[in-house]
Amino acid sequence: MFAAVRGTRIYFDVEGMGLVPDGAAMRERPVAMAIHGGPGGDHSGFKPGFSPLAARMQLVYFDHRGQGRSDAADPATYTLDENVEDMEALRRHLGLGPIVSIGTSYGGMVAMAHAARYPDAVSHLVLIVTAAHGGFIPRAQAIVRERGTPEQQAVCEKVWTGTFRSAEEMRHYYAVMGPMYARSYDAAAGEAGRARAIHSPEPLNRAFGPDGFLRRFDLRGELGRITAPTLVLAGRHDWICPPEFSEEITRLIPQADLRVFEHSSHSIRGDEPEAMVDAILGFVVYRRREAPSA
Repeated sequence: MFAAVRGTRIYFDVEGMGLVPDGAAMRERPVAMAIHGGPGGDHSGFKPGFSPLAARMQLVYFDHRGQGRSDAADPATYTLDENVEDMEALRRHLGLGPIVSIGTSYGGMVAMAHAARYPDAVSHLVLIVTAAHGGFIPRAQAIVRERGTPEQQAVCEKVWTGTFRSAEEMRHYYAVMGPMYARSYDAAAGEAGRARAIHSPEPLNRAFGPDGFLRRFDLRGELGRITAPTLVLAGRHDWICPPEFSEEITRLIPQADLRVFEHSSHSIRGDEPEAMVDAILGFVVYRRREAPSA
């Protein structure tokens, strides 16, 4: 399905019922928007890992502009700020009230900025393995030098220099880096996931290259404006968004709780999927917005 918003078409998909029978009435479930990472990826990595969340909420997946199944746009608009505005435009296009916002990695950066700029649009915020400023890049570079194999260090140079030329080069990068993204890396499952995904080099290059927008972004000054209860999930062994960045986010968002998954790297949904789902569902069901102090 497509939504024509802001001069392009955003692809979205829906999983789970919005209205469910409850005795003599129909009960409305919360709606969650799942924001994918990358940039240069798509929402397919959430399937089927996020499917158990549909037991308690309706999920809306979408692809950022110029990525996945969404239409291409002016490459100059492949930025975090534009992705935030697209997300809000899609929420309004679908007629949604306050949403549960679930952002992973780069998607967490979009989710944070959206929740800060549109606080009334978000009922709950879930931030998974993410960071609030570009300092995560030099930290990730150092970790790859410390932990990575020579081949992993070599393929990461295409990230830091913004020189991916094809989707095939991106697939090769994720194949080589798989064991660093997930401690329980399954080569066969990884290959299947890469085959399903649509890889888009240009958004990734524009984000991470020498003058990439992710090197300059800094949301720390905005995080105090987030009013939604926030759950921050980190992987203890994450190489690209290590847990100190999640700790920083937790300190800066007023109603934030942190959970560190001790057996996970960047892919908590691959390393500890059941625990991740339980944490998100428990948070959405039981956590409520606190009344402002007098």
